[in-house]
Amino acid sequence: MFETESTFKGALLPPPCRHHAQLTLPAKEAHVSAARHFTADLLECWSVPEREKDSAVLIVDELAANAARYGHEDMTLLLALDHRTLHIVVIDSGTAVDRPSRDIASDEHGRGTGIVEYLAQSTEVHQTLGGREVRACLECSA
Repeated sequence: MFETESTFKGALLPPPCRHHAQLTLPAKEAHVSAARHFTADLLECWSVPEREKDSAVLIVDELAANAARYGHEDMTLLLALDHRTLHIVVIDSGTAVDRPSRDIASDEHGRGTGIVEYLAQSTEVHQTLGGREVRACLECSA
């Protein structure tokens, strides 16, 4: 845990962030590419190395796609770079998501969270009064 914390719409982040940004979009699949492009452009400006930038963009793509699928109104993407960690937080207005049933082919659903867990050093999901908050931390050499 961090010594001090700052709150952003319910998300806890370390306060001495070198860089931070947010983007709020309607929770619709048509807006997932905007979140992905926003992340890629922003991390380029922050001089995040290509390999780590690609991992972060893929994480954002998966989390935003889930928020668009299960959120009801808006989704908010928060990116914060402190020291050597990129914090990726996606907040939506959805409710807890049940695991897909076993009669659904595994190649159709459920791979996104596995990809995020593989790429990120840590992941957390919190259900809040207003929706769901998913965070992933990615080590960064920027």
